[in-house]
Amino acid sequence: MASPSKDFCTLCKEDNVTTDAVTWCTECDVFLCVECEKHHKRSQTSKDHKTISAENYHELPSFIKATSNLCKIHGKKFELYCSFHACACCVHCTTDKHKSCQTMKPLSEILKQVKSSAAVRLLEKDVKDLNENFDDIMEYLRNRISTNAKQKTEAIQSIRLMRKSIDDHLNKLEQQLLKDLETEHSKLKFKMETLLREADKRAKQIRKLQNEFSNMTKYATELQTYVCLTEIEKITSKEANYIEYIKRGPDLNELNFHVTMSPTLASILRDVESFGKITVDTRPCNVVANAGRTDQAQHLPPIPTIGQIKPSFSNTLKVLHYVGGMLFVDSCILSDGNCVVLDAVRKSLLMFRNDGTFISCILSFKKKPTSVCFVKNGTMAVSFYKSCAVALVDIEQSKVIRDFEFSHPCGGISSDGQVMVIAKPTTKNFIVMNLQDYSTKKLRGINLHHISMFMGNIYGTNLWKNTVSCYKLCGEMLWTYKSQDIDKPLGIALDKNGFIYVACRNSNNIVVVAPDDKSSRAVLNQDNGIMNPRSISIDNESGIMLVTSQTDGVDALLFKL
Repeated sequence: MASPSKDFCTLCKEDNVTTDAVTWCTECDVFLCVECEKHHKRSQTSKDHKTISAENYHELPSFIKATSNLCKIHGKKFELYCSFHACACCVHCTTDKHKSCQTMKPLSEILKQVKSSAAVRLLEKDVKDLNENFDDIMEYLRNRISTNAKQKTEAIQSIRLMRKSIDDHLNKLEQQLLKDLETEHSKLKFKMETLLREADKRAKQIRKLQNEFSNMTKYATELQTYVCLTEIEKITSKEANYIEYIKRGPDLNELNFHVTMSPTLASILRDVESFGKITVDTRPCNVVANAGRTDQAQHLPPIPTIGQIKPSFSNTLKVLHYVGGMLFVDSCILSDGNCVVLDAVRKSLLMFRNDGTFISCILSFKKKPTSVCFVKNGTMAVSFYKSCAVALVDIEQSKVIRDFEFSHPCGGISSDGQVMVIAKPTTKNFIVMNLQDYSTKKLRGINLHHISMFMGNIYGTNLWKNTVSCYKLCGEMLWTYKSQDIDKPLGIALDKNGFIYVACRNSNNIVVVAPDDKSSRAVLNQDNGIMNPRSISIDNESGIMLVTSQTDGVDALLFKL
């Protein structure tokens, strides 16, 4: 790719001289002309610096070129890496933002052999697989459009062949049927062409990324490569999730046209009231995506219908009751299968095995907790409604490692390991916190009490409106669902297929809402021991579901999905 304009030597420009640049120093972050390059190579401090041609520099992606070896704050070269903040630092950073950080390592150790690491090969394969998957899907959609067009033609021929044997009395009915056919075909064609355009757009992005990836491995520095891996992984993960989403959804189902002719055409003048009927049957698509990593898009088994969801009782948490009682307000299941519940009465975080036996009290708080969620790497987050605060807890060391204070009460919380979302029901907004640097942004006009993140979207319950809603992470509402089975919904969780499970306090039941928000069904009720349920959590690996409730007897029930 050629440079959009001439590059001038950075050093010459400082002397008000414009000399054409021929190389770029990846460590000094400067363009060099022929003469300056000679001095650059002779200098004791820069003779070992890596340089690339100015032409090759412009072939790098923009986010690679934006990556510098120098600290933006202090202007010094990066020499250290902070594991806690996951970022490169200069020596001055250790006395500034990273003064209290105890996880500093030499940057050279982190970047050692980064280009030959498994992460580079895996990401390269992910990009290649995504590109092939999009090619397969686009080819499939083009074939479906062609097949539907042929089916439309065959249907028209069948209709008009029958038309020859009848008189003008059927003209009106015939035209109506043709109109129905055209309407259904237009809907299908529009839907698939829209999906095709979207797939084509995403495929072009992946193809571009694939080309840029090759240039990155050739010309980028180790630091640039390290930084870009995260960016590329975000893009590939997003596109892989998109493929998984459309594969698991109804968009790629095979839709076929059929025309059903009336069997009473012989007595048409007397009996026939319609010319026929246009129907579309649905079959699963036959596109098989390339197998990726376990955390990427996979070819999944058939998704069950909402009527097939029948949780079975597994166990109860064996709780030693104390004077004054207990109140389990929230819960979550860890990756090792252990269950964590939040007791608002004793202000404690308790851990149980999934067979129900008590393990330990992880931590006790001075203030009354409200909600809990797993974050990452042995870290959990706990919100405190009245105290307007959120705490990060290291469950292995049983201590609070970071506190966040806000100006309004904090309700439900959820995290996907990259961001943490905090519901603020009194102000009808959300706080979205970046877990890399703990920066926050506010999303307004979202009134939810308990929340759960899944596939990049936010799902939540509104206790007072008796609704379940889904929002994009940017704050855009996708849908809101309401049913007579849902009365005072509190806890919310999603299974691996995207079904939404809601703990309804007043109706004493667990209601499942379909991923398309078109239907729901109560799958557990008082007959299953559900009384005043408050929270619900699901481990998608084991299929274990934990429901906590406010009763004098059993406080938490375990079910198998």
